[in-house]
Amino acid sequence: MRPSSLIHAPRGTGFLLLLALALIITAGVYRSGLHGGFLFDDFPNIVDNHDLQIHDLKPADLARAALSSPSSRFKRPLASLSFALDYYVWGLDPYAMKVTNVAIHLANGIAMYFLTLALLGALRRRGPPLATRNPHWTALFVTAGWLLLPINLTAVLYIVQRMASLANLFVLLALLGYVHGRLRMQEGRPGFVSACASLIVGSAIGFTAKETAVMAPVYALLIEWLIFGFRQHTPSRLAATRADARIIGLFVVVLLIPLIIGLWAILPSVLRPGTWATRDFDLHERLLSELRIVVDYVRWTLLPTPQALSFYHDAYPASKGWLQPWTTLASGVFLLALVAVAVALRRRAPLVALGIGLFLFPQLLTGTVLPLELVYEHRNYFASFGLLLAVVPVLCAPGVMRHARGFLLAALLVLWTGQTAVTAFEWGSPLRLAITLATRAPDSPRAQYGLGRMYVILSNYDPDSPYTKLAYAPLERAMRLPGSSILPEQALIMMNSRMHLPLKDGWWKQIDATLQRRRPGVQDITSMSALTKCAVSGDCALPPTRMVAAFLAGLSHPHPDARLLSAYSDYAWNVLDDQGLGLRMAQAAVDAAPGVAAYHVTLLRMLVASHQQAAAQRQLDVLEKLNVAGSLDRDLRESRQLIERHAATVLPAAPASAADVAR
Repeated sequence: MRPSSLIHAPRGTGFLLLLALALIITAGVYRSGLHGGFLFDDFPNIVDNHDLQIHDLKPADLARAALSSPSSRFKRPLASLSFALDYYVWGLDPYAMKVTNVAIHLANGIAMYFLTLALLGALRRRGPPLATRNPHWTALFVTAGWLLLPINLTAVLYIVQRMASLANLFVLLALLGYVHGRLRMQEGRPGFVSACASLIVGSAIGFTAKETAVMAPVYALLIEWLIFGFRQHTPSRLAATRADARIIGLFVVVLLIPLIIGLWAILPSVLRPGTWATRDFDLHERLLSELRIVVDYVRWTLLPTPQALSFYHDAYPASKGWLQPWTTLASGVFLLALVAVAVALRRRAPLVALGIGLFLFPQLLTGTVLPLELVYEHRNYFASFGLLLAVVPVLCAPGVMRHARGFLLAALLVLWTGQTAVTAFEWGSPLRLAITLATRAPDSPRAQYGLGRMYVILSNYDPDSPYTKLAYAPLERAMRLPGSSILPEQALIMMNSRMHLPLKDGWWKQIDATLQRRRPGVQDITSMSALTKCAVSGDCALPPTRMVAAFLAGLSHPHPDARLLSAYSDYAWNVLDDQGLGLRMAQAAVDAAPGVAAYHVTLLRMLVASHQQAAAQRQLDVLEKLNVAGSLDRDLRESRQLIERHAATVLPAAPASAADVAR
């Protein structure tokens, strides 16, 4: 039997019906979670990202939306464009966006089924003793288990993590195309071109959704090493074929060379101590901590508990040494043992070895030298497939204790389905979710802030609302927790100011202390921007001396962030009425991030209002160079009109802030 014919075997039709049933069950399990709202990073990426909120499908507007993400320097245009199209059709509706996420999750499941089936087909041709019988059942259980894993829920119901699930879809399609092409080559048919094209195109498209797609060639290399052996034809029992130079050359081009270039580009940055200034850990502590975290991922994937999967993991303690805590060393030993098992089983049980590799290798991108946060559940969206690929075929294999292993697999499926259903139900109500997450993670500043913020929203800024009194306790608790940003203080100040209640002196002092102690992080800058916006709009009467002190504390560190400089520029110009300070801060923001068009637009408008026409024209020239695919056509048109109007008048006009420009 030819391996590729396994996918098209007549009896496979029944298994496709079972796959459809697994997809329907998954959709049913997630249905209750569709009614929830936006959460955490959904706000800067979607809710407050006005460039994303398009009202027509003009190429310039689509380009502007595609390049609007604040999450990455690479902008993740495919994911951003998908959010924009959702907005165009449904408006700012979290339900509709979550429906799209579930559809992408189901599409991932379909691709995973056929990829698993293709891998089993390749192994069946080789004939190892493990995991080659009943390939359809094995592929079905792997897929159904993955679709219903609780650890994958955040990649589905957390709207912004469509970035991860969409990238994963193209990674799976790239690997499926690669395996299909390699199967054709092993049958003596043409397949090299299709294998190359699938891997390169799939990885490239996936990269435009999220950078994690760059790992697709690494996964293909693992498959090649453990399944195909770098050979064009399947070796017979009497003779082995030589390695195929084309396959080796492919991985030199798509993996080795990019790896060298990538390391050359990022290593100097990650080795600088200043890179880690916004984190509560350094590079050494991060590497040690990730040993424990990766082991936790194994446990959270296979034997999850509600307490472990708490979404907010900002209170996860970093390792300070191999024995601080002792589980750091124990986790390192466990992971070494796992690698040793994979190497030892690479011939007897290559699927187990492959599964271990596909779980561990994704961690090399998100769990090593990049200065990312320590823990996120959605980072295992692909890695969890590796664990199931290592475990499920063993439980499905015939032989000793077959019934006991089958019972264990059934119990795991029931556990995963039940917990995902319960968690999805909790995600179906913003208040219920906020209470649940705060209860699960009492030491998490973000979880406590999230609950307090939810009460603030429900209070509608009414001093007599029962939710108003409930908001203070979690927000003040979040303030006192180690590692907290200034988000809780910002929420308390804005709430009381909008309700015309007193502002506690301790809230401002805590902001100053936090911003002086370490370089401001993303949440700190977001908080200062929110306070500025509230003051500029007139909704908040904030003491200027306190605001200036907070800005100076945040800007006291080397290499201030452009977003904080821009916020101070906005505050200085529109609240302090200090045009000189506003201009200096706007210029500093441009110097800190010369590739961000919004800062150039803000500076241009300030220069025009200050009658500096020549300098404004220079900013206009820069904007024209930054105009990709017409994404800045509207800004350029408005800026030219502004310059022309002010060329004939001496009356200054108040410029828009960077936040207004983004809208």
